[in-house]
This record gives sequence, structure tokens and C-alpha cells, in this order.
Amino acid sequence: MLPEIDHIRERAENELASLSTIDQLEEFRIRYLGRKGFVASFFERLSDLPLAERPVVGKRLNEMRDYIRSAYEQRLAETKAVPEKKPLSDPTLPGRHRFLGSKHILTQTLDEITAIFGSMGFSIVEGPEIEDDYHNFEALNFPKDHPARDMQDTFFLSKTALLRTHTSPMQIRVTENQSPPVRVIIPGKVYRNEAVSARSLCVFHQIEGLYVSKGVSFGELKGTLVSFIRQFYGSATRYKFRPTFFPFTEPSADIYIGCFLCGGGGCRMCKKSGWLEILGCGMVDPNVFRNVGYDAEVYTGYAFGMGIERIAALRYGIDDLRLFYENDVRFLSQF
Repeated sequence: MLPEIDHIRERAENELASLSTIDQLEEFRIRYLGRKGFVASFFERLSDLPLAERPVVGKRLNEMRDYIRSAYEQRLAETKAVPEKKPLSDPTLPGRHRFLGSKHILTQTLDEITAIFGSMGFSIVEGPEIEDDYHNFEALNFPKDHPARDMQDTFFLSKTALLRTHTSPMQIRVTENQSPPVRVIIPGKVYRNEAVSARSLCVFHQIEGLYVSKGVSFGELKGTLVSFIRQFYGSATRYKFRPTFFPFTEPSADIYIGCFLCGGGGCRMCKKSGWLEILGCGMVDPNVFRNVGYDAEVYTGYAFGMGIERIAALRYGIDDLRLFYENDVRFLSQF
């Protein structure tokens, strides 16, 4: 039995020298010093030896156990003192997919719209989102206490300050500071105190258009917007103008296009009508010109406005406007 003990001791010594991690050392401890390890198995066999041999073998076993335990503890301390090296990455594994960002669908839509009108000679201007009552309502022919103000539920910050309900106040700000001719588009956020639902939001984006010069006619307005429709929705798109009311334009109209989801047959998107409203427009009311000092007998002009969320929703068949703001990658990655 003594040769076996010496062999296990030598084997343990050689094995310890090759171990370099905490996990490997723990496996070594269990294998040699555990309750069912090599050392324990030798002590169990001690009772099978003749009485005369037991003292010598027992002494050798104690020496082996103490040696292995001491060598193990020393090696463990040395290993803990050296930071464990992480294994190199496996070059045979497939590479990780890198997700690249892209423009939001609303930004894409706005860029396309501004590019179309930019090609027609419109320049871009922007304005404040916090407005005063005069520019947001009164100068645009919304008299105080006029029922037309109820068309737009407003976030008031004070008696005279508010979050703009449309981009139309910039019509006033531009024409107050610029003599005709004026040809601008005005993109930006607007705010309305409305309940959020699939078809309405309390904050959304609009783009306003304004052209003022001598002899501007409704025919020019129609030609400009029909050109936009054909470029944005396709040359075969059906359209129609329908009379409506806006306080700051007269005459006024809404523009509809044929529903491209049902082909005019009627569906949920077009409310069974076969038509989709895309924007409002009209000739600038003479009262608006008088408020900014323009001679309404000399100059005429037209204005139009559209909601970017609505334009994008109609184009891509999106039936819930809230999807634009939920930042769900599954939705956004489609565009």
C-alpha cells in the first residue's frame, strides 16, 4: 500500500502544477481531498491491513494528506492573486448583427413633401411652438368669442399664451416681415387638447404652404396641389376638391384622393366612402391681408395645410396614429 500512497502523492503534485483556474482547483480538491476522494479511500482501507502495518501506513497517509492539502491551498492562493484570463473569442462563430438606425417614417414623409414643394420654388421657414392669441387666432380672422375657435381645442399657458394649434400663425409672422411675393412652406409640431386615440393625437406635425403675389388665382392653387398629389401618390391617383370653411381662407376647399386600399369600393380606412381627405386649402381671406398691411386690392394668395401623420398613414395604410410614437422597432423597421 505504501507504493500506492507515494504514487498518488506524486500524481497530485504533478497535476497541481498544471492547473490554472479556480474551477480546475476545485475539481482537484474534490477528487483528492473530498469525502469520496483518493485520500479518504486509502483511510477506509486502513482497517483491512494487519495491525503491525497500520501505524506505518497511517503515518504515511497523514503525511500525504497534509502535503496535498498544503500544496492545494498554496496553489489556490497563487491562482486567486493572478487575474483569470478570459478565453479568446471563437473566430468560427457567426458575427453579431449590427442594427443601423434610419430616419423615422414621419421624417421620411416630411423630407419627401418638402422636396416636392422645394422643386416648385417654395422655401422653408419655421416658427415658435409657443404662440400668442393674436397670431394663432385673431390675425387669422378668428374674432374673439367666435364659434370658429371651437374648431380647435387649445392648450392655454396663460390668458394670451398658448401652444400653437396649427402652423398657420407663421403666415402672419412671415407676411408681417416680408413684402410680396411670398412663397414658403412651414413644417412643425402643433398641439391640440384632444383625447389620444387611433385617429387623433394631442401633438402631431403639420406643414403649411403660402403663396402671395399679384394675380394669384385658385387655378394656380389647384395646379400646385394636383402636381403634389401626382408626385407623392402617383400620376394615376384620382382626386377631387370639396368646398369647406376655414376662417382665414375664402373660398376654401378640402382635397380628397381615391382610396388606394379598396380602389374606391369602400373600406374601413375611407369609412366606406371610397375617398380619403388629405389636406385643406383656399385663397387667403382679404381680412388676413389687412391685418399684416397688405393691399388686398393688389395682392392675392393661397394657403394650404396638411398633417404629416395623416399623409403617412394614408400612404402606407396605417390605421392607428399612435404607432408613430410608440417606438416599436417591429413597426419602424418596415420603413
